[in-house]
Amino acid sequence: MTVTSTVPVSPSEEGATQPRARRTWLFAALGLGVLFVFGVRAAWFFTIDDAYITFRYSDNFAQGYGPVWNVGEDPVEGFTNFLWMLWHTPFALLGLDLPLVAKLTSFAAGVAVLVLLVRYCHQRYGLVSALVAGGAYVVFVPTYFHITSGLETMAFAALLLRAVIVGLRAVNGQPVRAWEPPLLLVLAGMLRPEGVLAAFPGFAAWLWVNRRERRAWLWTGGAAVVGGGYFAWRWAFYGHPFPNTFYVKFGNVDAGRLWLETTVPVLLSLLLCALALLVRRDTRWSGVVVCATVGATYLTYLVSGPTMDYLYRFAYHAVPVLCLAAGLAVGPFRRWWLASGVGAVAVGWVAVTGAQAPDLPLIANYGPDLARTHVPIGEGLARADIPSEYRTLAVNDAGAIPYYSGWNTIDFIGLNDEPIAHGDTDPTTRVTEARPTVIVVRSYTPDIPVDAYGLDVARATRGYEHLITVQMRDGYYKQVFALPEWADEIRGPVTAAVDQAQATYDPGRYDLTIDRWFDRLRNGFPW
Repeated sequence: MTVTSTVPVSPSEEGATQPRARRTWLFAALGLGVLFVFGVRAAWFFTIDDAYITFRYSDNFAQGYGPVWNVGEDPVEGFTNFLWMLWHTPFALLGLDLPLVAKLTSFAAGVAVLVLLVRYCHQRYGLVSALVAGGAYVVFVPTYFHITSGLETMAFAALLLRAVIVGLRAVNGQPVRAWEPPLLLVLAGMLRPEGVLAAFPGFAAWLWVNRRERRAWLWTGGAAVVGGGYFAWRWAFYGHPFPNTFYVKFGNVDAGRLWLETTVPVLLSLLLCALALLVRRDTRWSGVVVCATVGATYLTYLVSGPTMDYLYRFAYHAVPVLCLAAGLAVGPFRRWWLASGVGAVAVGWVAVTGAQAPDLPLIANYGPDLARTHVPIGEGLARADIPSEYRTLAVNDAGAIPYYSGWNTIDFIGLNDEPIAHGDTDPTTRVTEARPTVIVVRSYTPDIPVDAYGLDVARATRGYEHLITVQMRDGYYKQVFALPEWADEIRGPVTAAVDQAQATYDPGRYDLTIDRWFDRLRNGFPW
């Protein structure tokens, strides 16, 4: 027989308990916030080269040429984040620093994720649930590099988390603004091509609950018109239904399976929490929404084998949703110590796996490495006294070098080159027929490589003059070639820019170690 205590709580005891609970909650929230700000500060210098691809499209759009890669050529869609590109366009028009704008935007999105996690879990189950959800988010080291990368990763993760919370509110009988789920679906689809699929479970849950509401169908119809119009315009403008990335990467199931095998152990504790929601009757529908969202998000990457998946970038799109699942999984436990113990295991697991990411040493030092190679090469080319019609370039790292140079560029990997992306030609033929003024290729030693991403370097650079070898890090160099008639005009400004950058950013250090990152933190980032 269960005995229920009937000892009354005095007003003085009740009054004392409430301020104590508020203080505990305040200190907990403050602790999460401090850890979050410190993490962002530690990763602030990181910007990924791919981000400059989007910035180049934004910059051309701001100058009135449209969202194009090369001015004066047929449009090519070499980016997968249309809304992100569009967001940066007015800032480019104002002449603001786009990498800084991207970082600040992602920081705001990161703050929004933390607030959404903590607030929803606290309102639903209380302090322990909120601490588990927020804790898993702030201790996962990749979080901070995805905030500062310059890409849309954190913005998309925030949007997806909000779509899930809206779906959870609907299935749990809480009010939802009728315009919000359709709007989130459209925004997700404009931010990333797979966004509609990823955000659909939360939207579908809301629409099912409100299927008899006329307003729900009106807003859904409006979203379908807007989304369909956007898709039709993009297809008409670029000539293809999907970005070039789709044609370069989609269908590599073997790479997708390898991606899954790498990702699951890292996020195992959070994935188990999401599955646990399906077991309890009172969390089952929440579990359906969460698991369907994670599954829909990861399905795209499973069949495409994403590249440039640094620090689990693509898996990270659903990481805040999985953090939410962890908070919701421990919330119903009657024993606070049991909830705390399970939560501590879930949080501790991702803290360890995130800190042990194999590419963390590379990414932790990527910012200064990029700033002393790609950026000064691009800036040096911009300063070179070369007539506009001869400002042509071929590269494999089509980010900072084309962006800072402003030169018309052949991306011989194919992401920003339609003939290569669609298999109409190969990199060597494309480059040799175009005969650009400058060719920049990567090498893994100081020597000129035989091949660079399918480019026959000897054949492509025949008749060119080798200008400079620039070291980025241990085992990675950039080799710069130019046509002899322009070699002297290019060598001087490029060499000067590179020498200054090499003396500024981690001078003399090329090691891929966490120690180099820590030394930079201790020295306070003088640059």
